[in-house]
Amino acid sequence: MRAAVIVAPRSIDVRDAAVNELGCEDVRVRLEGSGVCASNLPVWQGRPWFTYPQAPGAPGHEAWGTVDAVGALVTRVTPGDRVALLSSHAYADYDVANAGAVVRLPQELGDAEFPGEPLACAANVFARSRILPGMRVAIVGAGFLGALVTRLAAHAGADVVAFSRRAWARDVAAAMGAKTTVPFDSVRDATEAAKPLAPSGFDCVVEAVGTQEALDLASALPGVRGRLVIAGYHQDGLRTIDMQSWNWRGLDVINAHERDPETYVSGMHSAIEMVRDGVLDPQPLFTHRVRLDELGDAFDLLDSRPDGFMKALVMM
Repeated sequence: MRAAVIVAPRSIDVRDAAVNELGCEDVRVRLEGSGVCASNLPVWQGRPWFTYPQAPGAPGHEAWGTVDAVGALVTRVTPGDRVALLSSHAYADYDVANAGAVVRLPQELGDAEFPGEPLACAANVFARSRILPGMRVAIVGAGFLGALVTRLAAHAGADVVAFSRRAWARDVAAAMGAKTTVPFDSVRDATEAAKPLAPSGFDCVVEAVGTQEALDLASALPGVRGRLVIAGYHQDGLRTIDMQSWNWRGLDVINAHERDPETYVSGMHSAIEMVRDGVLDPQPLFTHRVRLDELGDAFDLLDSRPDGFMKALVMM
């Protein structure tokens, strides 16, 4: 099979590679595509803690496709089923996953692209946020995850304010249901702009960026007994917080990251229902599609985030 290999920072080769061996409880999937996740960007840029070359297909993990073969003990899916899956080497023609991490896609979705993992992530972040009708909700970051959570919060009846540096992304957040959008030029300016929108602070704030500055803004926005949800993936070093301020307001702080595969699978089922019921339509957010040998271009887009970019899909 073909597989993309990150051989060094900002360098990718597409090589012939062996398909992982199929265990008795595994499913082999002929991949249609995989999303390119922002959490992969540091691997592309290079960090001291990464080793190169990366394994073939790594770290792709937002895959969907058609079941090609199943292990002897697998009964939940059969060859020919269209599925989304949790895997870790999805920048390739094939990937293998445990059957418990594979979710059949209903026929109602047709041949729509369905990177299940990031959609599950959005569904799980929303569930952990416990957003209710009438709540004042701030979403810091209007990238793919922030846009999806904005849509779910607005659909739940919340009064949503979205913060983003990019004017184009703020327009997307408005289309997803944000009542108001605020430029995030600096923590100070954004905080001042938020005060008349929620004079006593927000009931729930979702940080969906993964940087110190975004965390600083998100930390400043909740009111007393407010909820601060950390959805951004912070992976480039230590963070600092104003613990006195957190204590004074009595914030509930939730790290909305999941590592239990069953929880991710549950999130995929929730996302499928949301898409099937018309609550969520991720298709407009899939703004760029590239071939496997153009994976580097997708990373460059993710790095620069030009107007019109929200998420890239690698199509096999």
